[in-house]
Amino acid sequence: MPAVRGDGMRGLAVFISDIRNCKSKEAEVKRINKELANIRSKFKGDKTLDGYQKKKYVCKLLFIFLLGHDIDFGHMEAVNLLSSNKYTEKQIGYLFISVLVNTNSDLIKLIVQSIKNDLGSRNPVHVNLALQCIANIGSKEMADAFGSDIPKLLVSGETMDVVKQSAALCLLRLFRTTQEIIPGGEWTSRIIHLLNDQHMGVVTAACSLIEALVKKNPDEYKGCVSLAVSRLSRIVTASYTDLQDYTYYFVPAPWLSVKLLRLLQHYPPPDDPGVRGRLNECLDTILNKAQEPPKSKKVQHSNAKNAVLFEAISIIIHSDSEPNLLVRACNQLGQFLSHRETNLRYLALETMCLLATSEFSHEAVKKHQETVINALKTERDVSVRQRAVDLLYAMCDRSNAEEIVQEMLNYLETADYSIREEMVLKVAILAEKYAQDYTWYVDVILNLIRIAGDYVSEEVWYRVIQIVVNREDVQGYAAKTVFEALQAPACHENMVKVGGYILGEFGNLIAGDTRSAPAVQFQLLHSKYHLCSAATRALLLTTYIKFINLFPEIKSQIQDVLKSNSNLRSSDAELQQRASEYLHLSVTTTTDVLATVLEEMPPFTEKESSILAVLKKKSGRMSAQEAQREARVQAREGNAAPATEKAQNAQLKTKPSSNAAFPIPQLNNSTSADLLGLSTPPATQNSIQSNTGVLVDVLGDLYGGGGTNTHNGTTTPASLSMSGATDNIKKFVCKNNGVLYENDIIQIGIKSEFRQNLGRIGVFYGNKTSMPLQAFNPTVSVGPGQQGKVTVQVKPVEPSIDAGAQVQQLVNCECIEDFNGLPDLTVGFTYGNVPQRLALHLPLSCNKFFEPTDMNGESFFARWKNLSGPLQEAQKIFKATGPMETASIKTKLLGFGMQLLEGIDPNPENFVCAAIIHTRTQQIGCLLRLEPNRQAEMYRLTIRASKESTAQILADLLAEQF
Repeated sequence: MPAVRGDGMRGLAVFISDIRNCKSKEAEVKRINKELANIRSKFKGDKTLDGYQKKKYVCKLLFIFLLGHDIDFGHMEAVNLLSSNKYTEKQIGYLFISVLVNTNSDLIKLIVQSIKNDLGSRNPVHVNLALQCIANIGSKEMADAFGSDIPKLLVSGETMDVVKQSAALCLLRLFRTTQEIIPGGEWTSRIIHLLNDQHMGVVTAACSLIEALVKKNPDEYKGCVSLAVSRLSRIVTASYTDLQDYTYYFVPAPWLSVKLLRLLQHYPPPDDPGVRGRLNECLDTILNKAQEPPKSKKVQHSNAKNAVLFEAISIIIHSDSEPNLLVRACNQLGQFLSHRETNLRYLALETMCLLATSEFSHEAVKKHQETVINALKTERDVSVRQRAVDLLYAMCDRSNAEEIVQEMLNYLETADYSIREEMVLKVAILAEKYAQDYTWYVDVILNLIRIAGDYVSEEVWYRVIQIVVNREDVQGYAAKTVFEALQAPACHENMVKVGGYILGEFGNLIAGDTRSAPAVQFQLLHSKYHLCSAATRALLLTTYIKFINLFPEIKSQIQDVLKSNSNLRSSDAELQQRASEYLHLSVTTTTDVLATVLEEMPPFTEKESSILAVLKKKSGRMSAQEAQREARVQAREGNAAPATEKAQNAQLKTKPSSNAAFPIPQLNNSTSADLLGLSTPPATQNSIQSNTGVLVDVLGDLYGGGGTNTHNGTTTPASLSMSGATDNIKKFVCKNNGVLYENDIIQIGIKSEFRQNLGRIGVFYGNKTSMPLQAFNPTVSVGPGQQGKVTVQVKPVEPSIDAGAQVQQLVNCECIEDFNGLPDLTVGFTYGNVPQRLALHLPLSCNKFFEPTDMNGESFFARWKNLSGPLQEAQKIFKATGPMETASIKTKLLGFGMQLLEGIDPNPENFVCAAIIHTRTQQIGCLLRLEPNRQAEMYRLTIRASKESTAQILADLLAEQF
């Protein structure tokens, strides 16, 4: 068609050519400014501009704007173009408005009126231009202005097909801005029935709109299922000549087929047998067509055919109810594993990961194990190798676990750095999940550390220690194996950590062999000492003090190490403190006390694997398919757990924790103590009461004490509740560390330390769920009984806690004078868009500011007589609620914070204690006498204090502990 004056716009072409020919930025700006001045003068001075000239100048303004220059005039001329009856002029006007006009512009009313005029036009071209403009702007103002007009245009029987198609897409754009724009009721069925429209373009656009509506309200639009299946059936059974206008390289309507298949994946398999059978016939036909010889050698043909095929396989996996289709889909994907196209191999591996989680197709997927392993070794694309690792992980079960784990270990030596960490996690999980012989599990983890030590996270080596501690049958083998691994010339630091922990606990099991005698074990570990970080050296010092208990014959050698200047004068405060206290402990305590303090670690509470939790946390970068795969794997494993596995899990129950030399990190350390079942590492640093030199065990509290609730698997807000919660506030009168509160959503732990009238409490908030906790806001306030008597300063925390994560909040406190009651701890947050609020108490009681005081019998009874005022004494007689065992009573009195004075009371059955409460203004002396009557199962508690009313406060606190 020859160019005419109204279409050529030669002036615009010349201007663009001038801009391109500019040699510098300055020349370009000069030319643009000249043109802007010319356009401005034309718009202001020339009243005879026709539509062509306005269009030309508006186009120039558009071009200048797209070059990055501001345009502050020409808007009115563009609006005037909207009233033109010429397509090109109206088109340029709408384009200018879509790009440059702000929704707050004064011209918006004129624009809306022009759009309304065009929407009511009988010319479908003008209607389409208006709809495209509305969709391009897509603002809330546009939705409000035309929200009632566009649905009517969409379902009207008089609307032309091309306009219906544009109306559906325009409505979809506005729906994403304002979801209330779509009316309900009768409109629902009218929109759904667009799937039956004769025009395939209308059906394609309507399918996109309906899928968006289904995501918001699936129940209201469930009627679309039968219509979608019917339309899909007509497409699948049609030949490419039947739908000639919508056939792409011999594939009938591929885009519409994909949209319909995706739409059906929002619903379960149809209940109606007829509809369900018809859908299965469609899927069967698609699989059959995939086997046919290609009708064209062009890549477009295979792309279109495979797009429909993969979407069909996705709905087969989604339904997970047709064994025949699942196996056929697996076989079809297996053919793609060796295809020359990299993208097809990638998609086949990714989709087979989902098939591997179905009980119907799991065995079929396993038949391709050798092909997948070969892909892992030979693929050049790292993303395809990543998918191969994922598929091996998904297809693994008890029958092939050892082979798959070994292949992954072999590949790990040359694997890309980007996937090594995730591979390590997956190997560790598979080894633990499918270990029938735990010696194999130990070998695998130690190999992991040897091959990829830098990528072995703390959770991995924590977990192997948990397994070894909990299983007596593997402890000797683990000690022997790690001893041999430590003899390697180059030994990773993580191996030293594992070796230090295991030999410190179970080195005696291999000490009978002269090759692993106590002195040899010690020398081997100490040869690595100076090559390690401060944290690892701190752990090794704990191993050494354990050795003193296990092997008294090397006590002098270890004491020499503890006495060395590199430890006692270390620049690291933790090393210095450990060396000093361990040395003092080894010198001053008796053998029995040392054996009690350093006895073997108790079993850990068996909760969800901490490694699996880390892998789930990494799933934040996973696709929806990968997340679905993880959920299905968990469901399949949970539903089909063998009886032997359940029996093994039952053996991993814990006993009450005792004093141990591997407690959690101290509060003043940078490492946060773990308080979650999601990550339960054996800790590596000490918590020591400086005033007594006795190691305090808090491990049992943090890993399983207090009746905590375990929580496994992926959860949703509907499955979680605040019921069944555990509040351990009463137990904190006689302890400083542990789990304060726990329910299905959150775990709150405490670790505190006090010195004279000052204290610091670390509050650990752990998210036990797979969703973040939003608007997180914990607050602490003093109640009426503490006003003016105790101060608390709370540091703020982040307003969100990620899934499986933990945050720490520090609370600094000071005792002004003796006080009654506990401060309030209020925790507010939103979980799954549901506000939650916990009203708790902070475990800060008056006895926390005790300083134990030692004295002889004469001093004690002299002071006892002096504190004889009526308000200086408090006495309580109460019934015992538990066994009246001497060891238990002593533990509670020591935990209460007082010094136990032995051999002072004439009656050896009685308990006598002394301590001083430090406040800002004074020191309050306190004496205690507890008389148990085991025959009557009663206690008589008497407390005397130098300040009136203090004795009664303390008596009320302590009586509740018995």
